[in-house]
Amino acid sequence: MMNSGIYPTMITPFGYRREIDYDAVVQMVKWYNAKRCNGIFAVCQSSEMFHLSLVERIRLAAEVVTAAKNIGSNMSIVASGHVSASLEAQVEEVCAMAETGIESVVLVSNRLDLHQESDSVWINNAEYLLSHIPSSIKLGIYECPYPYKRLLSEEILNWCVDTKRFYFLKDTCCDPLMLKKRLKLLQGSQIKLFNANAQTLLLSLQNGASGYSGVMANFHPELYGWLCANYDKNAYLAQHVQGFLSLSAFTESMAYPVTAKYHMNKYAVKMDLYSRSKDERELTEYQKSVIDQMHLEAETIMQRWLAISKKGAV
Repeated sequence: MMNSGIYPTMITPFGYRREIDYDAVVQMVKWYNAKRCNGIFAVCQSSEMFHLSLVERIRLAAEVVTAAKNIGSNMSIVASGHVSASLEAQVEEVCAMAETGIESVVLVSNRLDLHQESDSVWINNAEYLLSHIPSSIKLGIYECPYPYKRLLSEEILNWCVDTKRFYFLKDTCCDPLMLKKRLKLLQGSQIKLFNANAQTLLLSLQNGASGYSGVMANFHPELYGWLCANYDKNAYLAQHVQGFLSLSAFTESMAYPVTAKYHMNKYAVKMDLYSRSKDERELTEYQKSVIDQMHLEAETIMQRWLAISKKGAV
């Protein structure tokens, strides 16, 4: 059974030759577990999956699974790496990724309708894919913004529910009304919706979302975890935490994922700042200062939460 809660979109650490630093990968898994994350979304856009070879994508997912097992973690590991244009290559990707032992292979929604033609084209391509992979493979869907964001229509969501093959949805609609409609549609189904948008997280939790899966869980996962566990127990504090999460998430527009690597290196896991998708020189001293201030405020809020919780307020 897939966990509800927090699924950080895992970044990929690289050495100076831009090779994957697997030692840092293992340490990151340990850090996510120590921060009580409920799962990890490995091999995603934050992982720079469009800049990884298939061999690298598969090994990265396998290393995450092994690292979690070695520390006795019960985190649910999901992964994508679904980047190819041709359906034949996508079949190869999905089957290879499923062999790594992850809980769910997450499909990228725009890969199933490359030219944004229609819902029927999307469903026909998805049916082809499902018919060419083992029925035992549990699937998810990620509305990845790159190279374009393909939001799932009501027709496609109903189709996904009917197949009984999908279990994980990383929602990037960022629309309160659409979130409410989607969550109502998914009620009673096996599909868990994880919001990627910090600004609408509290609203989505109040309407039945299963948790958060987004880039900001690489910075302060404790606050996202607290909100998911306590949003309905202390309304005032939940609004306060939501406000901080909303404002801090605007740092996503900076040199991410280099910003996350800077934060990890300084406060969590030692790694270099090298990236394949972003020039690390785009990380300015100004951006570092903002990330540092955000970290300090997150720590302050956590200390306040701890003080309140000890008094039995939550």
